[in-house]
Amino acid sequence: MAFFDYGAAAELFPGRQKVRMIGAVTYKRFAAAGEAIRYAVEVLPASSFLGAFLEVNEERFDSNEIRRLYESVEYPLSRQPAANRDRLLSVRRAS
Repeated sequence: MAFFDYGAAAELFPGRQKVRMIGAVTYKRFAAAGEAIRYAVEVLPASSFLGAFLEVNEERFDSNEIRRLYESVEYPLSRQPAANRDRLLSVRRAS
């Protein structure tokens, strides 16, 4: 993957859910792409993460690319421990 600016402003568009839920996650804007990636992977419900995409500097990244950016050695923020890895594995199996 070419250079990615984790400090650039980013927009996160969660995947659509079939059933409308109270408190459902919607579009969010972040000052830094690193924060948007962390939110998508660590906070977003798995059902919303699967169809999510991130837009940074007019370039779009789907949920697989968001996961790769999060797992990259260049990712600048601390990652959640083992509980998050378990969630990532369950999302991979579902996709």
